[in-house]
Formats: sequence, structure tokens, C-alpha cells
Amino acid sequence: MRLLSCKETSRLVSQGLDRDLAFGERVALRVHLAYCIGCRRTRRQMAFLRRAVRRLSEGGVEART
Repeated sequence: MRLLSCKETSRLVSQGLDRDLAFGERVALRVHLAYCIGCRRTRRQMAFLRRAVRRLSEGGVEART
């Protein structure tokens, strides 16, 4: 198994929000996230943005004018 770069990790984190990752992808992602705080933060930010957009699209937050 080769180690992922941060760029590859960001791509997999994003794809993982849209589809199930293959076993090898999940393992490589978890290994990288175990030692890279920057990518862990990026993953949390992407998850937060996904939840926020979902709430907005469901009408969970009223828009301010």
C-alpha cells in the first residue's frame, strides 16, 4: 500500500461524501488521516459544509434579508 498525498486524500474525502469508497481507498484514507491533522480538519470542514447545505435545502434555516 502506498501513502496518499494530501491532494489525493482531499479527493477521496470529497468522493466519500457522495459514494461508498472501496476497501483499499478507505484503508489508505484512514492511514493518511491518522497522521495528517490538516486533512482531518479538511474532512471535518467538508462534512460541516455538506450538513449546512443540506439543512438550507430542506428549509431548516431561514434566510436573512
